[in-house]
Amino acid sequence: MSGRRHLWPALEWDRALEAVGAADEVCLACHVSPDGDALGSMLALAQALRDLGKRCYASFGQPFAVPASLRFLPGQDLLVEPGRMPAAPTLMITLDAAGADRLGPLADNAARADELIVIDHHESNTGFGGVRLVDPAAAATSVLVDELIRRLGATLTSDIALGLYAGLASDTGSFKYPCTTPEVHELAARLIDAGVRPDAVGRELWDRAPFGYLQVLAGALGRARLERDAAGGLGLVWTTISRADREAQSVPYDQLEGVIDQLRRADEAEVAVVLKETDDGDWYVSTRSKGGVDVGRACVTLGGGGHRLAAAFSTRTDPAVTIDRLRAVLRGPLDDAEISA
Repeated sequence: MSGRRHLWPALEWDRALEAVGAADEVCLACHVSPDGDALGSMLALAQALRDLGKRCYASFGQPFAVPASLRFLPGQDLLVEPGRMPAAPTLMITLDAAGADRLGPLADNAARADELIVIDHHESNTGFGGVRLVDPAAAATSVLVDELIRRLGATLTSDIALGLYAGLASDTGSFKYPCTTPEVHELAARLIDAGVRPDAVGRELWDRAPFGYLQVLAGALGRARLERDAAGGLGLVWTTISRADREAQSVPYDQLEGVIDQLRRADEAEVAVVLKETDDGDWYVSTRSKGGVDVGRACVTLGGGGHRLAAAFSTRTDPAVTIDRLRAVLRGPLDDAEISA
């Protein structure tokens, strides 16, 4: 990639390469309820490490189930249930997790690791880990993983490229978010050249769903509420999806990721929010901004994290109370300095 962000000078590449080079066994973990970037990056790195002769384990916290939209990703033979991960790894690498709490039960394994490498791109990263490959300016964690794989000297196989591309496409919103830079397109071109089929990836990520999902989506859109005066007068649109809504149509929780992309299309609202009830009765609150409101700051205030344009938090509070709290911490329009940051 031309420039390669000046070879990422602020990141601890040498320490990371030394730790990986000295390890015979590497444990990888991404955040709970993994998205395309988290799982795609982890499986890509796991395969690269295996190709370099490392024993490799990859996992994520409960619920330990690969989302339906990501079951096309190669490398899942390297996944193990979190309870089967070494309790005190010699080397552990976390991916796309802004804080140790996002690792669920694997946070304990990370705390006991002799060496912990953190690879992440979230602005809300808490600063955990001994070796940090963290860059909020990176479009996706997969961008950083691609650079690590290159520096390790591993071959970019078609299977590795597929995981990286899934992560890149996911976190750039299919290359339509503001984080889509010329360098992002250059990386995408290199991954396509390695064998990725963008049409196949796009279909798996965004263009297929069981009929029951359409019924759940219809109900969620039917319940949507538009508040034109919220978010500093820029508008808020929000909806809820309860566990009962899903169970009525036999739709698992992991198939709800795309609902917010439909909701955020409303012209009258700068901010879109979907409150989704998990199987355990928690509410996962996904937020999106079109650029004028920093939803990441609001979600951090409420115990979550993410980016300025996409963030989330979890709660056990009733949705009506939760939306009141979120509404109260959503600031109005960003100034020019904040938008350009």
